[in-house]
Amino acid sequence: MKVWAVANQKGGVGKTTTSIALAGLLADAGKRVVVVDLDPHGSMTSYFGHDPDALEHSCFDLFLHQGNVPQGLPKQLLHGTSHENIALLPSSTALATLERQSPGQSGLGLVIAKSLAQLWEDFDHAVIDSPPLLGVLMVNALAASQQLVIPVQTEFLAVKGLERMVTTLAMINRSRKQALPYTIVPTLFDRRTQASMSTLRVLRNTYPDHLWPAYIPVDTRLRDASRAGRTPSQFDANSRGVIAYRALLKHLLSHQPAAQVA
Repeated sequence: MKVWAVANQKGGVGKTTTSIALAGLLADAGKRVVVVDLDPHGSMTSYFGHDPDALEHSCFDLFLHQGNVPQGLPKQLLHGTSHENIALLPSSTALATLERQSPGQSGLGLVIAKSLAQLWEDFDHAVIDSPPLLGVLMVNALAASQQLVIPVQTEFLAVKGLERMVTTLAMINRSRKQALPYTIVPTLFDRRTQASMSTLRVLRNTYPDHLWPAYIPVDTRLRDASRAGRTPSQFDANSRGVIAYRALLKHLLSHQPAAQVA
């Protein structure tokens, strides 16, 4: 299994859309994909038609065992989605209480890694949608992943969020055996605006070694796909956004660390 996390310490930059678009394209290609919603807001869970306020069981259940994960529990928590090749580990609002509960509990940072280990033979890819906040949930996402995708809206405040994310990643890398590779993805790009154009220039000048050279454009079809509860490529395979995400997926697959290439 290849495990990717999608994260940024700023909200509204396209994390959930990016997670679902990439998962959908992998699933279209016949890959078995599990998507993991670690955001207490539950945007990914809601996208696929499940109510994070009403779910009796969710990813939260994985954190209730002092850092251990009972055998078989991750599989019991899986939900179906609009795509036959995608399964969902859903979020619930209870995840928001983890930060208050976690002090004094050791081992909580590896819960998702341990959970995915139990699903290793059942899926080809895992895509983790992270919360926009440094805490036990983001630490879990980064600890479990082999590759990090950082969506960055092409506007000034999002660049400041990226700076915080890169600082966080440096801190996380000090506790990993090897540094986590990451790719910065410009999102919500509108070439008609000076803000998008200037932000893209800043990203290219500041992060040349980690920046995907293209961008995800503003595309209302992505929002329409969300409303329909279908992956963007299911909804409109030839939309501008999907074409861009297809190029991003090709880039990510070709730039995986050698040991992870199938």
